Amino acid sequence: MKRTITYRTLYFLIGLLLAVAVPLQADDNDILDRVIHLSKNKETIYHLLGEVSEQSGYLFIYDSKIINNEQIVKIPGGKYSVREAIYLITGNKELGLRVIGNHILISPPIKTTPAEAEPVLPDSIRYFTLEGLLRDKYTNEPIPFATVGISEEAIGSITNQGGEFRLRLPDSLRQSQITFSHLGYQPLEMSASLLAERYSMLTLEPKVISLQEVVVRIANPLRLLREMQDKKEENYSQQPVYMTSFYREGIERKNKFVSLTEGIFKIYKTAYTNRPGTDQLKLLKMRRISSNQDKDTVIAKMKSGLNASLMLDVMKDMPDFLMPESEINYPYVFAHSDITVIDNRMANVISFEQRDFITLPLYKGNLYIDAENSALLRAEFELHPKYVKEAAGMLVEKKSRNLKITPQKVIYTVTYKPWNGTYYINHVRGDLHFKIKRKKQIFGSTPLHVWFEMVICKTDTVNVNRFTRKETLSTRTVFSETKFSYDEGFWGNFNVIPPEEKLNEAIGKISSKIEETGY
Repeated sequence: MKRTITYRTLYFLIGLLLAVAVPLQADDNDILDRVIHLSKNKETIYHLLGEVSEQSGYLFIYDSKIINNEQIVKIPGGKYSVREAIYLITGNKELGLRVIGNHILISPPIKTTPAEAEPVLPDSIRYFTLEGLLRDKYTNEPIPFATVGISEEAIGSITNQGGEFRLRLPDSLRQSQITFSHLGYQPLEMSASLLAERYSMLTLEPKVISLQEVVVRIANPLRLLREMQDKKEENYSQQPVYMTSFYREGIERKNKFVSLTEGIFKIYKTAYTNRPGTDQLKLLKMRRISSNQDKDTVIAKMKSGLNASLMLDVMKDMPDFLMPESEINYPYVFAHSDITVIDNRMANVISFEQRDFITLPLYKGNLYIDAENSALLRAEFELHPKYVKEAAGMLVEKKSRNLKITPQKVIYTVTYKPWNGTYYINHVRGDLHFKIKRKKQIFGSTPLHVWFEMVICKTDTVNVNRFTRKETLSTRTVFSETKFSYDEGFWGNFNVIPPEEKLNEAIGKISSKIEETGY
């Protein structure tokens, strides 16, 4: 007999726009005088220079201060030397052009008179910096995604995947206590004054929970989930708040860097009783770093990373695995699998997995629920490995007809932190792994890793109002294509996640276009 199941599944849509670019070959001699053909076109400077790069086989290095990538330019079709094409597109024949290896360096014109320096106004607020590396006390392994901050001020960040942290704080907080914490470890508190303006090597000690304590505390997982729902209004914010967040999204192909887009946002976060989709985003600053080294590659752009970061606030937009209304025909099975500690508080670990008779790509994972107040502290879940390949239509929105794109692994992590007795979203991360293969290709495929994450660096509850339409950035925008203007100070005193060593090395080596921007 065929079973009937009724349930609502929440999918976090990460659309990828995919295409293929194949370069033409060219030798290195007299490249600036080499003739290329440009079609009549009206496009951005960035797009048109890309056409020159494709035809010449040479890559451009330049600063966004001298070339406005987003400026629309209309060019006549015809044959041009590479030099003429650059001058035509940029509209500036005074630019310096220099060939270095397989790169063309575009530099600003030489000024005949020294420019008058603009006066620098002193910052009314003085800041200091905390930075360093957080490791396991016994294994010496770095601790990724650990929380670093001042809990009483709702200010903080997280360590990167290499365990590194960087926190920028106003001087008024120099005597405050900085807390370092992570799942399964005893938190560490130190005075900010001891860590200020130096690189600190710190360790966390694992928290060992006895088997007897686990046995004593074992509980019915469905009852724990129902208690979590019953106390939702008590535990989570019932008023709108402002959140200052750092967001980043990246693409890696064959384990090599392709692109990175980072931004500082102000979020208008509505109450947890409000319907999902009512949060707003206001972009404050952003930067975009892209590699054009490997031209015979798949160009991927993340479409819904911002939207997914908001949707992954699972206590606001509850997915099915948080709402076990009935065991009859319910798609998931639950188990109380462990007891652990988060921020020095005991937490029940609930594991879940889709039932055997269900063959749709649903989720499996672990939920961490506070043993005393029933608040959800952490959720780790992934599309079931057995069925993840069937989720291609859900994850890939548009692709080349000549490509077969197969999901391999899709993992999400969500954490919550308390402030003044109320819990707020703290960190969201998604990692999506694909295999890409040309349809006529018999052997071999290319791994593609797309990821995004958002960390809340500050929460404010005073004078909170919705943004105007003009201030609001659509959550469904392709963030990497957002228009912006150059900002000399860039991050300034905002808190960000420091780039991982691997990413830093990649950025330093690639022939890249680095745009530091802001509003």
